[in-house]
Amino acid sequence: MPYLVREHLFIGNIGDAAEILQNGSDEVTHILSVLSSASISFFSEWRSGVSIPSKEIRNVYVGGTRSEDDACDGSSSSLSPNKLLYALEYAGKDLKFVRMAVPLRDMENEDLLDYLDVCLDFIEESRKAGSVLVHCFAGVSRSAAIITAYLMRSEQLSQEDAIESLRQSCEFVCPNDGFLDQLKMFEQMGFKVDRASPTYKRFHLKVLGDSYHRGELIDNSKFGADPGLPAENVSSEVETSHDKEASTPTPVYRCKKCRRVVALQENVVDHVPGEGQSCFEWHKRRSGNIFNKAGDDECSSIFVEPLRWMTTVKEGALEGKLLCAQCEARLGYFNWSGIQCSCGSWITPAFQLHKSRVDISTM
Repeated sequence: MPYLVREHLFIGNIGDAAEILQNGSDEVTHILSVLSSASISFFSEWRSGVSIPSKEIRNVYVGGTRSEDDACDGSSSSLSPNKLLYALEYAGKDLKFVRMAVPLRDMENEDLLDYLDVCLDFIEESRKAGSVLVHCFAGVSRSAAIITAYLMRSEQLSQEDAIESLRQSCEFVCPNDGFLDQLKMFEQMGFKVDRASPTYKRFHLKVLGDSYHRGELIDNSKFGADPGLPAENVSSEVETSHDKEASTPTPVYRCKKCRRVVALQENVVDHVPGEGQSCFEWHKRRSGNIFNKAGDDECSSIFVEPLRWMTTVKEGALEGKLLCAQCEARLGYFNWSGIQCSCGSWITPAFQLHKSRVDISTM
């Protein structure tokens, strides 16, 4: 039986969801499935004899949306878990339930943050229209992480207080350590996924680095927009940031040779200063020292997120030069395994622009 967390909000496991989808429910009207596959056929793979009809409403992929008007059974679904953000469908007996499916594995290196917005919005709208069951496979980690984030945002609770509140309804919930770290980031960003914040940018770089080292092909849509192209000059995240700080001049980095814009301040990924020259000794990959106040170890480079003008990066190289997209002047260097800054801090992965190769202006 699913557990009631708040009015019109339940948490459960795959068995609870299958029971509701097959036999109906007097309470639940919406279902959020957080499983390793978004396909409805996952229920049949989990237990033979489970057959649940579905009709696709919309599939949303990274960088695009696909809609289907015709009904389709889960067994014929051709979803791509690697690129799918979520699937929305009518499901269950008489197609009476609205089901959102999010492909997410219960692993510490999974990217939970980028799914939070769509999941929390779905829960909020579902509670207004009826009642929603949030489930994963065991009802312990993934669904608990999603509901914890929902309680954090809706009730302005800290990560610890939200989990403790959830455990009063379901005592065995236990999000994995990676999810807990991301929920703490969610709290630090003010209970929202702020893609312009340094916290998110560092996290996003780590996700991309982990994907690269697993041998996965990184989609260009995960790179930052090219600030040198008029059509991509301002992303939605940058625009939001500019709205908040309209009175503050925004630094712009230009190629010193041809003056092409190569980065905005919003693309810069800040790092904690290292320990200066002492970091270049035997054990040089020591972590940064937040107590270092020395002014003589100023960084000679800036580090940015990967951007779409970085041709060599898009081609999949492990490391290489960063050349201006217009004049091909050398601007810096990149390495997915990391680069040590002149301040001594180790940046992984690293996309480095030398300050001597760029000019800084404002916009």
